[in-house]
Amino acid sequence: MMTPLRFEQLYQPEWTELDTLLDALSQRRKANTLTEAPSGARAGALYRRACEHLALARARSYPTYMIDRLDDLTARGHQLIYQQREFGVERLRRLVSIDFPSAVRSHGSYVAAAAGLFLLPAIVIGLIVFRQPDMILSVVAPDNVSDFEAMYSPSAESIGRTRDAGTDWTMFGYYIRNNVSVAFQCFAGGLFAGLGTLFFLVYNGAFSGSLAGYLTAQGLSSTFYAFIATHSAFELTAIVIAGGAGLRIGHALVSPGRLTRRQSLVKASREAMVLVYGVTCMLLIAAALEAFWSSASWIGPGAKYGVAAVCWISVFGYFVLQGRHAD
Repeated sequence: MMTPLRFEQLYQPEWTELDTLLDALSQRRKANTLTEAPSGARAGALYRRACEHLALARARSYPTYMIDRLDDLTARGHQLIYQQREFGVERLRRLVSIDFPSAVRSHGSYVAAAAGLFLLPAIVIGLIVFRQPDMILSVVAPDNVSDFEAMYSPSAESIGRTRDAGTDWTMFGYYIRNNVSVAFQCFAGGLFAGLGTLFFLVYNGAFSGSLAGYLTAQGLSSTFYAFIATHSAFELTAIVIAGGAGLRIGHALVSPGRLTRRQSLVKASREAMVLVYGVTCMLLIAAALEAFWSSASWIGPGAKYGVAAVCWISVFGYFVLQGRHAD
């Protein structure tokens, strides 16, 4: 096997050349000179080579200083060569079509753990409350229980609307604020060694399960499940992904490996930010569906369940298949 010293001597000229080219590209960005220069193609080729070298250095447990240098070099290269020359619609297209689904797959173990932390309490608490409806008071305040009964009553003018909300647009803003708040808690909780993320996932799972169990026991399942079926494909999936990103942050702090905790946190945060961008897009879609489709009392349950099936299949298909050619 090649020694670290020989590895460094062999590829040092390429790293130095890439560093010089990135400095030149950075100066052109600052000067707003966005036209491509011949050196741009060379920088792209050297960047891809540096990514290969970084992967080899990590796999062979080469010295930390070498891994850190390659990590910094490839991070700068990605930002200058790819991210900064993609603006507006093109950048959003790449995020949606490649970066986000690929990032979810690469964080699959964290997302799966987050799904378990959310779903297990939801199922267990939901069954308990269904059999003993009074147990809802252990999770939800009495005033809120009566509010939920009114929100999901078949006679409600708009299903799921709070008493102080006059229009669907008001609820749209409410859903955005509420959903983003929950997702942010699940993500930012990772900064507390992952314990905050664990708490918020379990708590929100228990809350959701208790609400479902209670409303089912009260005979309101026809309106409640028809209401949540469609938008939950985006909302619940986004919250679980946000929780997966939080667990990634927590794991970086608890087990930094050969890196310092600060270096490990920076690396994990950089990787997780793609998940945060994607989650934000999903929550906006969920809020729009929840406010204008799920709450519509004039749409029958059959239509809502049909659209919900399409949404769930599309979401799972998106994360399983989309962008695989770039993995």
